[in-house]
Amino acid sequence: MNPIVVVAVLFFSAFISGLAVLFVKKDSSTFLKLVLSFSGAYLFGLTILHLIPHVYSGTGEGIHTIGLYVLGGFLFQLFLEYFSQGVEHGHVHIEKGRTAAFPLAVLLSLCLHGFLEGMPIVAEQQMQLVFGIAVHHIPAAFALGSLLLMANVPRSTLIVCIALFAVMTPAGFLVSKGISDHAVGNLSLYFDKMMAVVIGIFLHVSTTILFESGSPDHHTFNKKKILAIVIGILLSLGGMLFGGHHHDHDHHDHDHRRHSHDHTP
Repeated sequence: MNPIVVVAVLFFSAFISGLAVLFVKKDSSTFLKLVLSFSGAYLFGLTILHLIPHVYSGTGEGIHTIGLYVLGGFLFQLFLEYFSQGVEHGHVHIEKGRTAAFPLAVLLSLCLHGFLEGMPIVAEQQMQLVFGIAVHHIPAAFALGSLLLMANVPRSTLIVCIALFAVMTPAGFLVSKGISDHAVGNLSLYFDKMMAVVIGIFLHVSTTILFESGSPDHHTFNKKKILAIVIGILLSLGGMLFGGHHHDHDHHDHDHRRHSHDHTP
C-alpha cells in the first residue's frame, strides 16, 4: 500500500470516530456494541489466520523465542489497561452521575498503544493489517471521546486529544519507515519481534472485546452479535484467502536483496 494511503486510513478512522461522540445520539449504544463485536472478531481472526502464521514463517533461528514476545505483548497490554481503563477495546467505566477527571493516564497509555501498533506495518504494509488496526481504533477513539466528554473538557481540547491519539499509529509507522529507509541500526531484524508484541496486544484486546461486549451477562450471545462476529471472522478469512500470496513475494524480495548485497564488492 502507498504510505500516504496507510497514514490517511489510520489517522482518519480514529479521528472521525473520536469526533463522532459530538454528533451521535446517546441511545445508539446497541449499534456501537455491534461495531465493537465486529471489530473484536475481525481483529481476532486477522491475528490467528494471518499475523501469527506470517511471524512464525519469517523468524528463522528466532522461532523458538517468538512466543515470548507474544506473551510479552499480552502482559504489556494487561499492564497498560491499568492506566487506560480498557478504552482500547471501547469500554468506558464511569459511574453515572459523576463527572470524570481529565483522563491523562488513559490518553498517554492509548498513545503508547497506538504508536507500538504502527511500527511493524513497515514490514507488512498489507491491507488486512492496516484495516484491522483502523477498525480496532474506531471503538477505542469513540470511547476516548466519550471519556473526554464526561470530563466536560472544552470542545477544542477534545479535538486536540482525539487528533493526538489518531496521529500516534501513523507516527509509529512513519518513524519505523524512516529508520528502515535510512538503515539506522537495521531495524528490519526486529520487525518479527515487534509484530509478535503487537500480536500479543491484539490477542488481549480482541478476546476482551468478544467476552465483554453485548450485554450485562458477558456469556449471553444474541443473534445480532453472532452475526457481527461471523461477518468479522469471514472478512478476516477472506483476507487470508485472497491476500495470502503476498507473503511469498515478500520473502522473495528479501532473498533478492540479500543476493544483491552478496554480489556487491
